[in-house]
Order: sequence, then C-alpha cells, then structure tokens
Amino acid sequence: MGIVPLAKALELAQEYDLDLVEVAANARPPVCKLMDYGKFKYESAMKAREARKNQAHTVIKEMKLRPKIDPHDYDTKKGHVVRFLKQGDKVKITIMFRGREQSRPELGYRLLQRLAEDVQDLGFVESNPKQDGRNMIMVLGPHKKKTEAMAEARQAQEARKAEAKANPGKSQNAADSDIAEETEAPAEASAEA
Repeated sequence: MGIVPLAKALELAQEYDLDLVEVAANARPPVCKLMDYGKFKYESAMKAREARKNQAHTVIKEMKLRPKIDPHDYDTKKGHVVRFLKQGDKVKITIMFRGREQSRPELGYRLLQRLAEDVQDLGFVESNPKQDGRNMIMVLGPHKKKTEAMAEARQAQEARKAEAKANPGKSQNAADSDIAEETEAPAEASAEA
C-alpha cells in the first residue's frame, strides 16, 4: 500500500477486520502489515516448533575400558563406539586403572590410540588422551553432524518401509536369510577350491 499515515493504517485495519502488525520496527519508516494477529502468532509458533524438532542436542556418550581388556570385549566396546559415532554423538573413552596398573599409563595410551585408529573413518580425536587421577580420558567427535546422521537414519527407515510395502509377502527374516545365503555361497566355493 506504500507509505501511509498511522491513523489511515489503523482505519484500514478496522475496515478489513484485521490487525495492524509492526513487522520491522527499525526500518525508516517502520514496516507494518495488515493481518490476523492470532494466525500470525500461531504460524510463528509452528515455525519455532519445527526448528526445535530439527535441532540436534549434542550428547556425550561414555565408554569405560580397562588396560588389560580381552580382545572380544574390546571389539564389543568398539562396536558401541562405532554406533555412537554413526548416530552423530561424541564419545568419551575412559581407561580405568587399578592398583599397580597406575604405574603403566602407556598401556592405556596405546589402547586409546588403537581405538582412535580403528574408528578414524567415523570420528576424530577431539581431545587427546589425558591422565586424570586413576583414569585416562579421550574424547572422540563424529565426522557427521547429529542432524546429518538423523536425516540419514530417517531416509534409511523410509527406504525400509518402501521396500516392505513393495514386497508385502516377504517378511524381514526371509529377506535377511536371502542376504545371508548370498554371502555364504562365495565362501563355500572358495572352500572347495
């Protein structure tokens, strides 16, 4: 409508049964719109809610290890660290020393370095190993941000749903067994050779 005096703008708002809402107060002259203020508040609240929904909270997961950890236990703990990093979470690795183990901090340091090398494709060392009393602590950060990881997880879930709809007669267990058979077949062939 262009530049209109305040009295004229208020008169127009009453005429159309709308509210005069100031959109940009710092502009010269101030910018106002004729609109339904209740609807405007509702839409801005919905935008804010949507923004909060897509916002990712930074979570630090913790994994505790001992210097003399069994190889199988190490693999299990490493699997958890991999899962956390794939989800976009930071991981705090703590090596707990007991008794005479405290006199050998290099064991813990080597273990932390080994773990960092094993997961370097998913995360990076955010804080180098530091001795803190009886514990040695290192923090790993993910290469992917939490929002990217959440988006990928949603896409994968939607793909699984679409596949389930495309093949309604085939259960997930049957699909898993088909995949297992395909991977076992080359192993049997190489065993015969």
